[in-house]
Amino acid sequence: MPAAASAGIRLTGIVLAAGAGTRRGEPKALALDEHGTPWLGIAAELLLDAGCTEVIVVLGARAEEALHLVPQGPYLRVVVAADWAEGMSASLRTGLEAATGDAALITLVDLPGLPLPVLRRVLDADAPLRQAVYAGRPGHPVYIDAGHWTAVAASLHGDRGARDYLAENGVLEIECSDLWDGEDIDG
Repeated sequence: MPAAASAGIRLTGIVLAAGAGTRRGEPKALALDEHGTPWLGIAAELLLDAGCTEVIVVLGARAEEALHLVPQGPYLRVVVAADWAEGMSASLRTGLEAATGDAALITLVDLPGLPLPVLRRVLDADAPLRQAVYAGRPGHPVYIDAGHWTAVAASLHGDRGARDYLAENGVLEIECSDLWDGEDIDG
């Protein structure tokens, strides 16, 4: 059991899935794996399996079409980033504004191969800001304590996530390349 769950921490999972997926030719929120399973469902279930008490799925481009691909359940909630075209910053800001609890565990929809042991390793660490890294390269998931949500949201701009904020505020980098490669699916 992850440290967050065993310590009674109310952890919100956030799946960022608002982008247009221009390189892919359609939003990644509409993608299915080789078995026909929506990537949205894979990401949401992974966060629940990691011990999140709720999962927020952030949609944007073609949200109406993607909505039916989000699994239904009492612990799943969909929010739409109205300003999704501004980039990842809008998606992350929307997710953090909707989050509740003590901390957020954030991942991207285009990581359907992300294994549960990576999330557990990040959760088992002890720092208010944590990020999986792969051979030293920043990746996901990212853990952000609730005490940082407002400042992170205020720091976001353009098609960048929280990387600058994390670096400036002493993020604990957790090497996970022995568990996975950290590569997103761009095509």
